[in-house]
Amino acid sequence: MQLPAGHDLPHTRSRTVHWLVTTMSLAAVTGAAALVQPSGATAEPGTAAPADSRTASRAAPEPPPAPDPDAVDYPLECGPLGVVVTDRVTVDLGADGRPETIAAVRCDAGSGTPPHGLYLLTGGGAARLAETLVDPAEGMTVDDLTATDEGTVSARLAGYSSLDVPRCCPDLRRDVSWVWQDGRLELRPAPAPNSI
Repeated sequence: MQLPAGHDLPHTRSRTVHWLVTTMSLAAVTGAAALVQPSGATAEPGTAAPADSRTASRAAPEPPPAPDPDAVDYPLECGPLGVVVTDRVTVDLGADGRPETIAAVRCDAGSGTPPHGLYLLTGGGAARLAETLVDPAEGMTVDDLTATDEGTVSARLAGYSSLDVPRCCPDLRRDVSWVWQDGRLELRPAPAPNSI
Protein backbone atom coordinates (compact mmCIF):
# COMPACT_ATOMS: atom_id res chain seq x y z
CA MET A 1 0.00 0.00 0.00
CA GLN A 2 1.24 3.44 -0.88
CA LEU A 3 0.56 6.55 1.13
CA PRO A 4 -0.15 9.83 -0.56
CA ALA A 5 2.87 12.06 -1.12
CA GLY A 6 3.99 13.89 2.04
CA HIS A 7 2.28 11.32 4.38
CA ASP A 8 5.11 9.12 5.78
CA LEU A 9 4.65 6.66 8.62
CA PRO A 10 5.34 8.23 12.06
CA HIS A 11 8.22 5.91 12.98
CA THR A 12 10.21 6.71 9.84
CA ARG A 13 10.67 10.39 10.70
CA SER A 14 13.46 11.31 13.10
CA ARG A 15 12.84 14.29 15.28
CA THR A 16 14.98 15.89 17.95
CA VAL A 17 12.55 14.74 20.63
CA HIS A 18 13.01 11.12 19.58
CA TRP A 19 16.82 11.39 19.85
CA LEU A 20 16.63 13.04 23.28
CA VAL A 21 14.32 10.35 24.64
CA THR A 22 16.57 7.59 23.25
CA THR A 23 19.71 9.17 24.72
CA MET A 24 18.12 9.64 28.15
CA SER A 25 16.90 6.04 28.17
CA LEU A 26 20.35 4.68 27.33
CA ALA A 27 21.97 6.86 30.03
CA ALA A 28 19.50 5.61 32.64
CA VAL A 29 20.11 1.96 31.76
CA THR A 30 23.91 2.41 31.76
CA GLY A 31 23.85 4.21 35.12
CA ALA A 32 21.66 1.54 36.71
CA ALA A 33 23.96 -1.21 35.42
CA ALA A 34 26.98 0.51 36.94
CA LEU A 35 25.31 0.71 40.35
CA VAL A 36 24.11 -2.86 40.47
CA GLN A 37 26.77 -5.35 41.68
CA PRO A 38 26.57 -9.10 42.10
CA SER A 39 26.00 -10.23 45.68
CA GLY A 40 29.27 -10.51 47.61
CA ALA A 41 31.19 -8.08 45.37
CA THR A 42 33.36 -5.90 47.60
CA ALA A 43 36.42 -4.96 45.53
CA GLU A 44 37.27 -1.31 45.12
CA PRO A 45 38.24 -0.02 41.68
CA GLY A 46 41.94 -0.64 40.99
CA THR A 47 42.33 -3.40 43.61
CA ALA A 48 42.34 -7.12 43.22
CA ALA A 49 40.94 -9.52 45.79
CA PRO A 50 43.32 -12.31 46.87
CA ALA A 51 42.58 -15.80 45.59
CA ASP A 52 41.89 -16.93 49.16
CA SER A 53 42.72 -15.84 52.69
CA ARG A 54 45.57 -18.35 53.03
CA THR A 55 47.41 -16.79 50.07
CA ALA A 56 47.04 -13.30 51.56
CA SER A 57 48.41 -14.38 54.94
CA ARG A 58 51.54 -15.86 53.31
CA ALA A 59 52.53 -12.62 51.55
CA ALA A 60 56.16 -11.71 52.24
CA PRO A 61 56.61 -8.84 54.70
CA GLU A 62 58.18 -5.63 53.48
CA PRO A 63 61.96 -5.60 54.05
CA PRO A 64 63.16 -3.00 56.53
CA PRO A 65 64.59 0.18 55.02
CA ALA A 66 68.32 0.50 54.46
CA PRO A 67 70.13 2.65 57.04
CA ASP A 68 69.96 6.36 56.19
CA PRO A 69 73.55 7.68 55.93
CA ASP A 70 72.35 11.25 56.47
CA ALA A 71 71.12 10.33 59.96
CA VAL A 72 74.47 9.14 61.40
CA ASP A 73 76.98 11.03 63.54
CA TYR A 74 80.36 10.32 61.91
CA PRO A 75 83.76 10.50 63.67
CA LEU A 76 85.04 13.34 61.45
CA GLU A 77 86.78 16.47 62.70
CA CYS A 78 85.42 19.15 60.38
CA GLY A 79 85.54 22.22 62.64
CA PRO A 80 82.90 24.73 61.50
CA LEU A 81 82.29 22.81 58.25
CA GLY A 82 79.48 20.35 57.88
CA VAL A 83 79.71 16.69 56.90
CA VAL A 84 78.57 15.52 53.46
CA VAL A 85 77.78 12.01 52.20
CA THR A 86 79.34 11.91 48.72
CA ASP A 87 78.38 8.34 47.77
CA ARG A 88 76.37 5.42 49.12
CA VAL A 89 75.46 1.87 48.18
CA THR A 90 72.92 -0.47 49.70
CA VAL A 91 73.53 -4.21 49.92
CA ASP A 92 72.20 -7.12 51.98
CA LEU A 93 75.57 -8.45 53.14
CA GLY A 94 74.28 -11.26 55.34
CA ALA A 95 71.48 -12.27 52.92
CA ASP A 96 69.11 -11.98 55.88
CA GLY A 97 66.62 -9.52 54.37
CA ARG A 98 68.07 -6.58 56.34
CA PRO A 99 70.01 -4.28 53.99
CA GLU A 100 73.14 -2.43 55.04
CA THR A 101 74.49 0.88 53.69
CA ILE A 102 78.09 1.70 52.82
CA ALA A 103 78.64 5.47 52.93
CA ALA A 104 81.55 7.59 51.70
CA VAL A 105 81.68 10.72 53.87
CA ARG A 106 83.94 13.80 54.05
CA CYS A 107 84.00 17.33 55.41
CA ASP A 108 82.02 19.75 53.28
CA ALA A 109 85.00 21.87 52.21
CA GLY A 110 84.60 24.40 49.44
CA SER A 111 87.83 23.49 47.64
CA GLY A 112 90.50 20.82 47.49
CA THR A 113 89.86 17.14 48.13
CA PRO A 114 89.32 16.51 51.82
CA PRO A 115 89.86 12.88 52.82
CA HIS A 116 86.96 10.46 52.99
CA GLY A 117 85.83 8.05 55.61
CA LEU A 118 84.11 4.91 54.35
CA TYR A 119 81.64 3.36 56.80
CA LEU A 120 79.41 0.31 57.11
CA LEU A 121 76.01 1.26 58.54
CA THR A 122 73.51 -1.22 59.98
CA GLY A 123 70.24 -1.06 61.84
CA GLY A 124 67.52 -0.29 59.34
CA GLY A 125 65.83 3.09 59.83
CA ALA A 126 67.74 3.76 63.07
CA ALA A 127 71.16 3.68 61.45
CA ARG A 128 74.31 3.02 63.46
CA LEU A 129 77.95 3.02 62.44
CA ALA A 130 79.08 -0.62 62.59
CA GLU A 131 82.53 -0.55 60.99
CA THR A 132 85.10 1.88 59.53
CA LEU A 133 86.42 0.63 56.20
CA VAL A 134 88.57 3.66 55.35
CA ASP A 135 89.69 6.00 58.14
CA PRO A 136 89.84 9.69 57.18
CA ALA A 137 93.22 9.84 58.95
CA GLU A 138 94.64 7.80 56.05
CA GLY A 139 94.16 10.85 53.79
CA MET A 140 92.40 8.90 51.01
CA THR A 141 89.54 9.91 48.78
CA VAL A 142 86.96 7.30 47.69
CA ASP A 143 85.64 6.98 44.11
CA ASP A 144 83.62 4.45 42.12
CA LEU A 145 81.87 2.89 45.12
CA THR A 146 79.91 -0.23 44.13
CA ALA A 147 78.43 -3.34 45.76
CA THR A 148 77.35 -6.71 44.39
CA ASP A 149 74.50 -8.97 45.47
CA GLU A 150 77.10 -11.51 46.59
CA GLY A 151 78.33 -9.13 49.30
CA THR A 152 81.43 -7.59 47.74
CA VAL A 153 82.01 -3.85 48.13
CA SER A 154 84.51 -2.20 45.78
CA ALA A 155 86.03 1.28 45.51
CA ARG A 156 88.96 3.15 44.06
CA LEU A 157 91.13 4.91 46.65
CA ALA A 158 93.21 7.93 45.70
CA GLY A 159 95.95 9.39 47.84
CA TYR A 160 99.22 11.32 47.90
CA SER A 161 102.78 10.07 47.74
CA SER A 162 104.09 12.98 49.82
CA LEU A 163 103.08 16.24 51.49
CA ASP A 164 104.55 18.08 48.49
CA VAL A 165 101.78 16.82 46.18
CA PRO A 166 99.01 19.47 45.93
CA ARG A 167 95.89 18.41 47.84
CA CYS A 168 93.79 18.95 44.72
CA CYS A 169 95.54 16.28 42.70
CA PRO A 170 96.10 12.82 44.23
CA ASP A 171 98.93 10.96 42.52
CA LEU A 172 98.28 7.45 43.90
CA ARG A 173 95.37 5.20 43.01
CA ARG A 174 94.42 1.69 44.06
CA ASP A 175 91.36 -0.47 43.53
CA VAL A 176 90.24 -2.30 46.65
CA SER A 177 87.34 -4.51 47.65
CA TRP A 178 85.86 -5.90 50.82
CA VAL A 179 84.29 -9.35 50.98
CA TRP A 180 81.66 -10.32 53.54
CA GLN A 181 83.14 -13.15 55.59
CA ASP A 182 82.44 -14.38 59.12
CA GLY A 183 80.09 -11.50 59.85
CA ARG A 184 82.40 -8.70 58.75
CA LEU A 185 83.87 -7.05 55.67
CA GLU A 186 87.45 -8.15 54.98
CA LEU A 187 89.74 -5.97 52.86
CA ARG A 188 91.05 -7.47 49.61
CA PRO A 189 93.37 -4.96 47.93
CA ALA A 190 94.01 -5.37 44.24
CA PRO A 191 97.66 -5.65 43.19
CA ALA A 192 99.49 -2.33 43.28
CA PRO A 193 99.84 -0.62 39.90
CA ASN A 194 102.89 -1.80 37.91
CA SER A 195 103.28 -4.87 40.12
CA ILE A 196 103.73 -8.39 38.82
